[in-house]
Amino acid sequence: MHRFPIRVYYEDTDLAGIVYYANYLKFIERGRSEWLRELGIDQRALKRQGIVFAVRRVEADYLSPARFEDLLEVHSRLYELRPARIVLDQRVIRGEAELFRARVTIACLADSGRPAAVPEDVAARLRAVCPGGN
Repeated sequence: MHRFPIRVYYEDTDLAGIVYYANYLKFIERGRSEWLRELGIDQRALKRQGIVFAVRRVEADYLSPARFEDLLEVHSRLYELRPARIVLDQRVIRGEAELFRARVTIACLADSGRPAAVPEDVAARLRAVCPGGN
């Protein structure tokens, strides 16, 4: 499982002083991007090869609010690897409390916008960190 720290800034909150719901999607996007970077997966190089990743589906549960100045962690883990998609489980945690969870389906696309196979080197790096993924 990958862990990525986040601090809640004033700009992340709404009028009630809690994290605006859409910002959790930004938090988990940052977590995914950092995870791929740490695995040595260069998304700019993939783009030059005509391959991009795009979020296809998000199933999200908002469990408890985060607030200004909270220190959070985004936890990301491979759930499933298919020929043209990657499915991740992601959580936003404060201490021991789970605040948000999502299952995110990432499609691998060619420049044309059509599905493309996840490149084998990317798949191998993902399998290496989560060999038991579905």
